[in-house]
Amino acid sequence: MAAPAQRHALVALLLCVTGLASAAPSPSSAPAPTIHVAPVISIIIDDIGDRLRDGQRAVELPWPVSVSFLPHTPFAKRLAERANALNKEVLMHLPMEAQNGKALGPGGLTDAMQRDEFLRTLRDNLAAIPHVRGVNNHMGSLLTRRLQPMHWVMDVLHERPGTYFVDSRTTHHSVALEIARQRGVEATTRDLFLDHFQDADFIHHQFDVLLSKAHAKGAMLAIGHPTALTLGILEQRLPELSARGFQLVPVSRYITTVNRRSEPWQASLSPSPRAAKNLKP
Repeated sequence: MAAPAQRHALVALLLCVTGLASAAPSPSSAPAPTIHVAPVISIIIDDIGDRLRDGQRAVELPWPVSVSFLPHTPFAKRLAERANALNKEVLMHLPMEAQNGKALGPGGLTDAMQRDEFLRTLRDNLAAIPHVRGVNNHMGSLLTRRLQPMHWVMDVLHERPGTYFVDSRTTHHSVALEIARQRGVEATTRDLFLDHFQDADFIHHQFDVLLSKAHAKGAMLAIGHPTALTLGILEQRLPELSARGFQLVPVSRYITTVNRRSEPWQASLSPSPRAAKNLKP
């Protein structure tokens, strides 16, 4: 039998070992390392095709902005080819009927069209612009409310695998995003217009809002237009993005990133079934 002094020493050693074991965190309870993910921003410059000089300036911005062309306009095809050569992502800016009845220009889609005329016009629009990766609506505050025309749009895009749709969100009652998802078309929505007032202070303010909300939400998509004022401000402000920890990406990558990170947030932008069922088919 061990002497009392030896027993006391053994007990003390056991207590020490037990204490160390209980103090050390188990691998499963150790906190996971924090991984920083840069906020993602995508910017579309649309309404391109009518004016050559502003269109060239937009296409040649030395950052991965995406560019959207009005079909059947004088310079759309030429500028889309140039954009593709510069690795810019090309969209077709699809004219859709607005509530105010404003003239749509060539290739416009209206609520009065029958199915065959609607589909023929849409396919002709897509064929008029080379290298199209996606579509966003030009105007459309009336047509994007309508279930049947939006089904027709998404049916045509579904025929072109990998072609996505961006709802420019010219009305809060749009069903475009909801119908796109039902039809299996990759889609997203505009979060912010940069320049619906052509005022330098306003555009700078909108750009600041874009950065603030992208930081808070993790992702934002903005739309701007090829005016000298907007393009000048973008040339001034876009270099800030990487320096401030933002990532500017083409729309296709934005959609993939948002869907991977936060599908519930994106789905929340769809209109509710209750709102949609009251819309005219």
